[in-house]
Amino acid sequence: MICNPYEIIIQGLTSNGRQFRPSDWAERLSGILSTFGWDQKMSYSPYVRPMTLEGVRCVAVDRQLEEINPRVFAFIMAFAKDNDLKVVDCRTLIDELGDSVTEADSPSEAAKG
Repeated sequence: MICNPYEIIIQGLTSNGRQFRPSDWAERLSGILSTFGWDQKMSYSPYVRPMTLEGVRCVAVDRQLEEINPRVFAFIMAFAKDNDLKVVDCRTLIDELGDSVTEADSPSEAAKG
């Protein structure tokens, strides 16, 4: 599943439909909660992860983050607001796009660049 019903999706599109720059914004934003493992590889948090949906870079934010770390959740949501990015509930995307939300793109696609 690409996005989960308990996630909020921040799309890399402004309210007027322009693509947000820089192109790696989703990885940068998701990187604020990432960690490096013993193998020296970065792992994204289960609460904030980059993804691509219909060719648009996005960040999926688990709603649990608001309870676990309210300041980080507020920072991420303020980032979206300050940059005029579209924010949608994954449940809405599932209703609108159906199978393409659950089968089309994978979270790892966003990391490939």
